[in-house]
Amino acid sequence: MIYKINVDNMNFEVEVGEITGGTAQVTVNGKPYKIIIENCDSSNGGIVTAPIHTSAHEPLSSSVSHKPDVPAPAARATASAGAGSIMAPLPGLILDIMVKVGDSVEAGDAVVIMEAMKMENNLVANATGTVREISVQKGAHVKTGDLIMIIG
Repeated sequence: MIYKINVDNMNFEVEVGEITGGTAQVTVNGKPYKIIIENCDSSNGGIVTAPIHTSAHEPLSSSVSHKPDVPAPAARATASAGAGSIMAPLPGLILDIMVKVGDSVEAGDAVVIMEAMKMENNLVANATGTVREISVQKGAHVKTGDLIMIIG
C-alpha cells in the first residue's frame, strides 16, 4: 500500500510492504528501508496489537518505538514556543543556516537546509518577522522536535 504523507510541509511517499515477524520493508520517496515494529504480534499476521500514541511531529524512523526521543535540554522546546518557532520535523543534520539573528524574513522563506532520511530539506519560516534566536549551528545533529530557531 502506498501512502502520501506530509510532515511539517514536507511530502513523503511511503510504500509499506509485507509485515513478517515484526519487520517490514518500506520505501520512502524511492529509498528502501527495513523497519522493526516493536508492538507487532507476528502470531496474528503482523497486526499491531497496541496503538502507539505519538505526537504530530514524530517522524518515520528505521525502528518504530514507543520510547520518545528526548532532546538535549538546550534544544528542548514546548508547544508554547509559539507560531514563530521552527522545530526539527525529523531527526537530521543541519547542513546550512541561511539567516542570522536580526535578519528579517517572510513566511515561506527558506532559512535552514537540513539532511533527513538521506534527503536535503528546506526548513521555511512559518511567520514573517525578525530572527530572534538560532538554537543550532551548521553540522549539528537534531532530533524530532528540537528547537531550530525563533522568529518574532
